[in-house]
Amino acid sequence: MAAPDQPPASPSARKLADEHGLDLATVTATGPNGRITRGDVENAIAAGPPPTSVAPKPAAAEPAPAASEAQDNVSASPIARRMAAERNIDLATVKGSGPNGKIVKADIENYEPGSAPAPAPAKAEAQAPVAASSTDAREAPYEQMPLNNVRKTIARRLTEAKQTIPHIYLTVDIRLDALLALRGQINASLAANGGKVSVNDMLIKALAVALERVPQCNVSYRENVLYKYLRSDISVAVAAPSGLITPIVRDAASRGVASISSEMKELAGKAQDGKLQPHEFQGGTASLSNLGMFGIKQFDAVINPPQAVILAVGAGELRPVSTENGVESATVMTATGSFDHRAIDGADGAQLMQAFREICENPMSLVV
Repeated sequence: MAAPDQPPASPSARKLADEHGLDLATVTATGPNGRITRGDVENAIAAGPPPTSVAPKPAAAEPAPAASEAQDNVSASPIARRMAAERNIDLATVKGSGPNGKIVKADIENYEPGSAPAPAPAKAEAQAPVAASSTDAREAPYEQMPLNNVRKTIARRLTEAKQTIPHIYLTVDIRLDALLALRGQINASLAANGGKVSVNDMLIKALAVALERVPQCNVSYRENVLYKYLRSDISVAVAAPSGLITPIVRDAASRGVASISSEMKELAGKAQDGKLQPHEFQGGTASLSNLGMFGIKQFDAVINPPQAVILAVGAGELRPVSTENGVESATVMTATGSFDHRAIDGADGAQLMQAFREICENPMSLVV
């Protein structure tokens, strides 16, 4: 409690005045009921020593301006807080022995000045790196990278897809020898004009034709309503600097492979430059994702809602295959279809995969 000849003051104000040898009777109080606050003491110190002040006492480094706030935020029981105020003890210097470091009565009774280090200045704490816990210390260094809008959209849509769409996966192996031979003939005929089609261009057309043959898979599930599409618009996964995006080849079943190739080059270039317009990547009735160029043999893709089908294709590679003449070596590609089981039954999905394989293995339907 305050001495009879001293006005009422907060513990932090009294401590600061004591450290600077300032007589509290010379300080103008602005707190409730004439109580001197820490700010009052700081103002008095800044104004210079008054005539009645005494020589300052030796003191440690001046506490940070935020120390009084830190003391108010210290976890302590009511009786411990009252005892600390009566004994002019700064709670910020007391080590608590209660639950979660809470200061209790016994901590004040056993307190000895200098027994606990003063906390670091609040400003310095805000600027310094956050100290790692024993668990964090084992974590590899990292940088936090804010997500761009495209990545946020990808995260939201794919999370929605995996949480709300019951996926069913169907896989087939496809011999590519005939398709590769046809591609060679097409590119030979286009060489004079500088044109060239890729295997992926031909797979886009093959998926579109397969959807025309199995229209029960060219659908989407929308709030207990089934949309059945009358043409095949194929969304093609493209890796762009901002993240994965799926430009669309519309009405791909009725397009020639050279036309599809030309449009895909244009769309992929726009995707790389971030210049795709919304109508060029919004929509689509089914998707194709090809990771074969990375040497991926097989994978399962996540459905691109509200679509109900995405076809994941891997790399073509030489494998032994069984034929009527025994075992032969052939270029084989593995394709996996992911289907929304709410809209497409397993048997229908199997028919689509079968049709896709037949078209790829007998590819003349891609050019006639």
